Amino acid sequence: MSRLRHLLTLAVVAALSQAPLLQAEELPAAIKKIEAKGAKIVGTFEAPDGLRGYAAQYQNRGMALYLTPDGQHVLLGNLYDADGKDLSAEPLQKLVYAPMAKAIWGKMETSNWIADGSKDAPRTVYLFSDPNCPYCNMFWEQARPWVKAGKVQLRHIMVGIIREDSPGKSAALLAAKDPEKALENHEKAGKGSALKPLKNIPPAIQTKLDANLQLMEELELSATPAIFYLDDKGELQQQQGAPSPDKLVKILGPK
Repeated sequence: MSRLRHLLTLAVVAALSQAPLLQAEELPAAIKKIEAKGAKIVGTFEAPDGLRGYAAQYQNRGMALYLTPDGQHVLLGNLYDADGKDLSAEPLQKLVYAPMAKAIWGKMETSNWIADGSKDAPRTVYLFSDPNCPYCNMFWEQARPWVKAGKVQLRHIMVGIIREDSPGKSAALLAAKDPEKALENHEKAGKGSALKPLKNIPPAIQTKLDANLQLMEELELSATPAIFYLDDKGELQQQQGAPSPDKLVKILGPK
């Protein structure tokens, strides 16, 4: 399982309770036994040869269950057809991972971020950013052609994890009269930045920093930049660290 899918599961267990659950019918006894072991059944899907598919979330991952026609046995795992096509991937994406991705994107939208670029840009990219992070600054530089062209808006979810003064510097950016300009000046200056950390962080700003850090921890992220974007299929993807040139185009789109 990819790390992103692991992150998705961790972040939105609560959101799964709003997924298309099996409320209109009683779960078969064999499926209930799996549920009793900790699996959360989130939906059903069609399966071949009399099998009935169930999409579930268990121990931070999605999994496919297949109930046999007699209703007495459950098969667990991916099911492949004669051509080698994974028949479990699409149902799990639709019933498990897509709702998770939507919930994570929604959490980032309501987090405490600083915009970098036009609000009308057709593409939005989120990143967890620390003012003392050299790779955050590298990505800021890499993204300039897209941002200046109005094609991408970066949204910096500010945290303070690298150095002792990181929280104070993030607080200074969030508390600035013009946070977008303050962030631009800081990133443009690079190592020569004159950004001073706040010694006494106002409670309202501290609350924002705490919420951002909590979201980062929910996603089990330990370093910055942690970049999130929607690919050409609209599926949530993640990049850890400053991306390579070929990856940059996937994140930001064509120039």
